Amino acid sequence: MTQKKSSRTSHRNRTQMIHGKSATKSWEFSRHLIPPITSATTFRLDSLERGAQGFMSFAGGSSDDPILIYDRLDEPNTMMLEESLAIMEGTECAVAFASGMGAISSAILSCTRAGQKVLAHRTLYGCTYSLLNDWLPRFGIENTFIDMNSAEHRQLLEDPKVRVLYFESVSNPNLELADLQRIMADVNKANKKRKDENRIIVIVDNTFATPWALRPAEYGVDLVVESLTKNISGFGTEMGGAVMGARAFERSLKLARKDFGAILNPKGAWQILVHGIPTLAVRYQQQQATALKVAKWLGKQPRVESVVYPGLKSHPQHALAKKMLRSPEGEFASGTMISFTLKGDMKKCQRFVDHVAKNAYSVTLAVSLGVTKTLIEVPGFMTHSAIPSEKQSSSGIDARAIRLSLGLEHADDIIADLQAAMAKI
Repeated sequence: MTQKKSSRTSHRNRTQMIHGKSATKSWEFSRHLIPPITSATTFRLDSLERGAQGFMSFAGGSSDDPILIYDRLDEPNTMMLEESLAIMEGTECAVAFASGMGAISSAILSCTRAGQKVLAHRTLYGCTYSLLNDWLPRFGIENTFIDMNSAEHRQLLEDPKVRVLYFESVSNPNLELADLQRIMADVNKANKKRKDENRIIVIVDNTFATPWALRPAEYGVDLVVESLTKNISGFGTEMGGAVMGARAFERSLKLARKDFGAILNPKGAWQILVHGIPTLAVRYQQQQATALKVAKWLGKQPRVESVVYPGLKSHPQHALAKKMLRSPEGEFASGTMISFTLKGDMKKCQRFVDHVAKNAYSVTLAVSLGVTKTLIEVPGFMTHSAIPSEKQSSSGIDARAIRLSLGLEHADDIIADLQAAMAKI
């Protein structure tokens, strides 16, 4: 854009989320307040030489004059989205993908080769577990699942096969926090004994926290993964993913995206850029306030066995949460997700959730999270069903645990619907 703006570094994060970079070469829209949606799959080239130059320079880093060739390589809306994501995460670059799993798969595969190992936290999103356990071994990439917060388990970093350390900053679904400061201290210690080409690369899925509540790169994490489908998009209309990190990773990530075909649709990129990112702060703060109110209410109910929410003092890592989960403005950002269990067996859990599904107005039985509507699900039977039932316990997943993603409805309406369902069990 050619309009003049002061340096973005002098403005707060929520302002940058609305305006993006102060200047971009991705698209010229000096007379557009909102960037237009791009629809072309291929782009006009001035000469054969420029076409050849574009293919040679692809994924070679930022350029003052990007050469657009084909939208599976790069296209304007996605490039502008990536600029905004990098600002949010505080990284040198970002690469967007068709989905969160596209981002996770590309991040891991671009950093590993046969004979190496991924060391992962025991509690992971079901599809991530499936990727590590079912698919990567086919390519000769081993895996070991550990308790990432256990100093004893982190001794496995001494294994020379370990190339990637992978975990979620706030685990899905049990809301356990990864102690980034301690983990990175151990990784840095282990890397001092390694050559640079074999150093351990740390990849963190930050989907639950979002960059509004936590920016893992500030702790020295190499790559941050976000599912754009969730809070960042926020409206349940677009699917996407992204990997943020140092410029040194950009080329391999873009090549992986090109060859795997995990390219984000330009219209989806536009929606996230124009509607999702600019509203993230206000949506997250409102959903978070509702989550705290609902969590406190759940904690007082006689039919509830336990409630897990980082904003509650009862959370086993509440002190760590108050230290780590901070908005760019320095406020405690306890999140928009709650996990709770009811007293009794699985049948009571099922009766409760089924009643919500059939009768509730403000709470919907559906997967995904971070959208404007409040969603409820049972991860052990739904999003985490890829993890065999006999292994869910060792993964820290209670089959009866109910996951609640708070939307923008009035908190009292959500509570009323939950209360009505509890009366039926």
